Amino acid sequence: MQILLVAGGDPSHWPDLSTEFDQVIGIDRGSLFLLRRGIVPNLAIGDFDSLNEAEKNEVFSQVAEVLTSPAEKDDTDTQLALVTAFERFPKAEVTLIGATGGRLDHLLANLWLGVEPRFLPFAAQIQIADQGNRVSYLLPGNHQIIKAPHMNYLAFCCLTPVKKITLKNVKYELSEVDFLQPTSLASNEFLTGTAEVSFSDGIIAVIQSRDV
Repeated sequence: MQILLVAGGDPSHWPDLSTEFDQVIGIDRGSLFLLRRGIVPNLAIGDFDSLNEAEKNEVFSQVAEVLTSPAEKDDTDTQLALVTAFERFPKAEVTLIGATGGRLDHLLANLWLGVEPRFLPFAAQIQIADQGNRVSYLLPGNHQIIKAPHMNYLAFCCLTPVKKITLKNVKYELSEVDFLQPTSLASNEFLTGTAEVSFSDGIIAVIQSRDV
C-alpha cells in the first residue's frame, strides 16, 4: 500500500504527483492545498491553527474524516499523521511531501523523524520528497540503493554516530569507516544504476538530489 502525507509547506516545492496512492492524508494546511489542486484527502489531521475560519470550513466540509488536535501538544501535526498512518496501515510505504522548503526548524523536525524510536520499525517504509530531493532511511545492514530518475547526486547523512560504513559503486567509495558524530557525506554520485552501502551501527538518511 502507498500512502501520501501532505504537510503544509509551499506546494511549489511538491514533486510530481503522477504516482497513484491508495490513501492521501492532509496535514493541517496541506489539506487545503490538496483540495485546491482537486485532490480530496481520505483524512485531514492537525490543529488547523494555520487556517482561518473560512479555510477550516472548506476542509471540514469536504474531507470525510477529520482528526483535530490541540494547538499546544508534544507531537507535531506531521508526527501525529505518521503515527496514524502506521497504526492503520503498518505495512504501508509512506511518502511525505510539503515538509521542506520552509522553516528550518520544521525541516529538521521532519528529517529526524526516522531517528525516533517509535518510527524505527518503519524507517525503511518512509520517504520524504520534494522537487529536487528524495530522502530515505537505512538501519544497520547491507543495502542496495537504486538511482531515482533525474537525480544526479547521492549523499549519506549520518543522523547518529555510524560504525564501519562501506560505500561501493559510487564515485567516492569508503571501506569500514567510523563517524563519531552526525555528518553528511555529501555530493557523491552513482557509477551505475545501483549503489551499495553497509554499516554495523547507527542510522543513515540517504539523500538523492538534483539542482532545481
